[in-house]
Amino acid sequence: MQIDQLPPLHDVISTHSLNAKKSLGQNFLLDLNLTAKIARLAGDLEGYDVLEVGPGPGGLTRGLLASGARRVIALEKDPRCIPALNEIAEVYPGQLDIFNADALDFDVRSHLTVPIRIVANLPYNVGTALLIRWLTPKDWPPFWSTLTLMFQKEVAERIIATPGSKSYGRLAILAQWKSNPKIMMELPPEAFTPPPKVHSAVVHFDALPEPRFPAPAGLLTSTVAMAFNQRRKMLRSSLKSASPNIENVLRDAGIEPTARAEEISLEGFCALARGLAS
Repeated sequence: MQIDQLPPLHDVISTHSLNAKKSLGQNFLLDLNLTAKIARLAGDLEGYDVLEVGPGPGGLTRGLLASGARRVIALEKDPRCIPALNEIAEVYPGQLDIFNADALDFDVRSHLTVPIRIVANLPYNVGTALLIRWLTPKDWPPFWSTLTLMFQKEVAERIIATPGSKSYGRLAILAQWKSNPKIMMELPPEAFTPPPKVHSAVVHFDALPEPRFPAPAGLLTSTVAMAFNQRRKMLRSSLKSASPNIENVLRDAGIEPTARAEEISLEGFCALARGLAS
């Protein structure tokens, strides 16, 4: 698929000697059909600033710009990729800002103008950490309106998991408390260079205007962590350090003290956090 006058991504990789580094969690997506499709999954990009983390040789970057993004801010930790990204910037003058930076250490907000979407084929080694950061800002609603992110399929399934499933846990509660996450697309290992050992999936998150149920954020987080850290135990045991009257607090929240963490809905955990706060 030809979306611009730039060379195919295989040629870009060869020209700039961009062998993927395992230490950086790199697995390049070189099919421009796929990168363009991921860009479309993010929604209408016209009039939006788009934050991209880990663009690598720029396949998704090109898809975002070709799809009409007002501006793309690309954070790339690997300095080897910067010359390839600069070539894209020349074709889209004034629309691509490139920073050789680690997304975990870089304050990007001063470089973005609302409305903002975040779209990224996230490096596997930092994907969950970045998602948690974007879901837990000091103030809500967040600076972004949507996230469209590539994860390992196993992580994606944890994000959308429901009570009673083995994948259900802290990540599902956090994501579903503040957003509507949905798996939009799955990709096999052979879609990447080099092929990872796992399947991947793209998850789209729409930010809610406010959390789905009222709850004190810090107490909800700590309570959920305590419950799932001992997920095989009954809640009256795993949460006994949260309150000397934990059985009464659980019952007041509509939860049986003998229940286990994976059985409790998001609404139930929010009710429990409110009970512990009071």
